[in-house]
Amino acid sequence: MPLLDFLKLPETRGIVSMDDVETTALHREIILRKPFLKRMYDDFYREIRAAVEPVEGKTLIELGSGGGFMKEIIPTVITSDIKELPWVDRRISALDMPFGDASVDAFLLFNVLHHIPDVRRFFREAQRCLKPGGRIVMIEPTNTLWSKFVYQTFHHEPFVPEAAWEFPSTGPMSSGNDAMPWIVFVRDRAVFEREFPALAITRIRRHTPFRHLVSGGVSMRAIVPSWSYGCVKFVETMLTPLMPLCAMYMTVVVQKSLAARRQEI
Repeated sequence: MPLLDFLKLPETRGIVSMDDVETTALHREIILRKPFLKRMYDDFYREIRAAVEPVEGKTLIELGSGGGFMKEIIPTVITSDIKELPWVDRRISALDMPFGDASVDAFLLFNVLHHIPDVRRFFREAQRCLKPGGRIVMIEPTNTLWSKFVYQTFHHEPFVPEAAWEFPSTGPMSSGNDAMPWIVFVRDRAVFEREFPALAITRIRRHTPFRHLVSGGVSMRAIVPSWSYGCVKFVETMLTPLMPLCAMYMTVVVQKSLAARRQEI
């Protein structure tokens, strides 16, 4: 599309692989220098922080930190990524985590679950590592009439609501299915609850139909000025009743049952 070619940031035109460390570093630099996009990240991180109530002594693990900066908002979080990144605390695979049983208070994910090629294996690992009452807090793409149109028309990642829970992995960023969180927690919620009875879905909140799109994300120019952030956010708030039709993201909170303590003893 000529319009998309015009809007594309010049520095992203030469990207060879989404999986390269250099690409992640470039995305981080773009996020930090685009005020509108940076404020959206801040808001998302604050919502995640509110869901875990970080206090001294809690073990909070961010998975798939990538080019993000969650530690600015949650200073006590341990950041991690499957790639070796100089600004990230640890290198960790979400499918094989180096934590003891019942040792983690919360796993925090932003735009990560839909890149995990075997989500069943991830949830088994998370269930093992979480303390009773521990949480998985995620902000991920969702499936609505609007988001399906946007993701399938303008986004480079696949969006396949009809897919199964697994997909072939070609790399941590180059493979994925943006519809996967919706598949697991909405379409197949009964399957999730049957397979992971110790993990309760305690919250699903659909939100943010426009902010990421008009910010341009990490590959496009912003199509609104930075000062308009509050206005766009206000419009989104007014559209809250319509979020089942127009949201592009959803916040999902999953909590390990306190009853698991008795089962593990």
